[in-house]
Amino acid sequence: MFEEFSAGYYLGRLYVEPHDGGHAVIHRTDHERMNRRLYASGEGVERLNAPLVMKLDGRHFPVLGEEGVPSGTLGLPPDVAESDLPDRREVFLAKPDRAAELLRYAGYGDGRSEAV
Repeated sequence: MFEEFSAGYYLGRLYVEPHDGGHAVIHRTDHERMNRRLYASGEGVERLNAPLVMKLDGRHFPVLGEEGVPSGTLGLPPDVAESDLPDRREVFLAKPDRAAELLRYAGYGDGRSEAV
């Protein structure tokens, strides 16, 4: 779903649509799979529900897993969604160090240990 793009990001294509919730979401299984594949170190017990950090149109936001969201879909809340949605879009996914930094700036503890 995502592949290497730069030192700080992976790049992927997702179907992006508006979502009525208060935060960005993807299907829970997709979320856990991305956490395991892209963020987990493989050492000890690791959290697979920590927020992912995605970037769309120059804006970063934490993304949580949620049931009921179709696989391969990113649901955006009204404060992030644009009027031209739904649409298939290129989305950036922050690599672990960049994600931790961005989550810290946003006030999420150490950047990986606290859920949104």
